[in-house]
Amino acid sequence: MITGTTILHSQNDVVQDIPGQHTSYAEKNEKTFLYIGKSANKTNKCLSFFDKSHNSVSLFLAKEHLLFLKSSGRNLPDVIIIDIPFNKDQFLKFSEFLNSNSWSSIIPVIYNETALNKKFLPELKTIGLADDIVNISDYCNELYKKASFLRKVKAHSRHKATSLASMSSPNEAKKIGYSKRVFDILIATSLLIVLFPVFLLIIIAIKLESKGPAIYQSKRAGRGFKVFNFFKFRTMIADAENKVAELSALNLYGNDTSSTTFFKIKDDPRITKVGSFLRNTSLDELPQLINVLKGEMSIVGNRPLPLYEASALTTNEGAERFLAPAGITGLWQVTKRGREDMSAEERLSLDIDYARNHGFASDFKILLCTPTALFQKTNV
Repeated sequence: MITGTTILHSQNDVVQDIPGQHTSYAEKNEKTFLYIGKSANKTNKCLSFFDKSHNSVSLFLAKEHLLFLKSSGRNLPDVIIIDIPFNKDQFLKFSEFLNSNSWSSIIPVIYNETALNKKFLPELKTIGLADDIVNISDYCNELYKKASFLRKVKAHSRHKATSLASMSSPNEAKKIGYSKRVFDILIATSLLIVLFPVFLLIIIAIKLESKGPAIYQSKRAGRGFKVFNFFKFRTMIADAENKVAELSALNLYGNDTSSTTFFKIKDDPRITKVGSFLRNTSLDELPQLINVLKGEMSIVGNRPLPLYEASALTTNEGAERFLAPAGITGLWQVTKRGREDMSAEERLSLDIDYARNHGFASDFKILLCTPTALFQKTNV
């Protein structure tokens, strides 16, 4: 057994692993998580949503414990919670270990934000260890659902990467990603410089018509379900999001909240006059060029979704659409933009098709079709 590791069987029953002591582990159908830190009491609330937890006080012990669980044929955790200060060298080693095994690379990793010094956040994102950063104390009720979703995304991502590697050289995927990133930076920078006067005129028009900020920000889920601040010119009244529930009966994708993923209504009463013009010309999308420069989006990709929409995509195929980068324009925009009769299933199918087949050539074709799509009149 691994010294320093504990197994929580319930909120009131903690058994410490000691050499030679027999400990009951989770059955295959039980929900478990691995907590890495020295304050396991933080996760007591999580045991209302999980059956058991494994606890390790360091990344090294966590690695050894995962190897022990694997070698003994015992149940692996559904999610790893990290609650220790950031150490780059240790995190790199742990990340390399997780990614080196097919069985560990798909385990979602959640970092407890209360243990993170925010100055290390850029480094943490660069390493790519954490799939999300949340306050565990406030997030236990969503943790298992989020972990299940992330696991599906990571499993699909690994399968796709393996398929690509079998068809091409190991570095080809990296080269494609690098080329796409360089292309995105060049296009975004050029457009921001050229369109700067247009930005100013739009901001003035928005501010003259209605109260509220000219730039609208909202949390969106992009590639790999990464959540980021999404920028658009504001096209609606200031409290538009608070009116979604009362307008749900008008949703073109259906008003059954248990099955509907996307939300869009015809002649939306929340849209301002300036906003209507910006939407019909797609000028409201221009601030997303900033998201592109920050690396959160690409010029071409699947649209990043509001969190209430993204959380509904928990099936295997639904998760697959998040394998593609988030984009300003994409396949569904240039094929069916403005269509009232486009179902949620059709839109999701197009997103999945792009995720499975996207590449530089297909991106270029979508860009060629984008100017025509931008000026298709739409009130949906």
